Amino acid sequence: MGFGSYDESEQENQEYDTDLDDDGGVSADQNAHDGDVEFEFTASNDELIDRLSDIKENT
Repeated sequence: MGFGSYDESEQENQEYDTDLDDDGGVSADQNAHDGDVEFEFTASNDELIDRLSDIKENT
């Protein structure tokens, strides 16, 4: 067999576990977090705009 080759008979004999009733999954609200996020900016809007202009000039 060369690279990327496969035995087609193996493709026909594969078994798939489709039992969806098991409890092995994760509940969507299991990792829910309550809280706040706050950002403190030390630069002024003008400084940020100047920095953006510098970045755009360099690309």
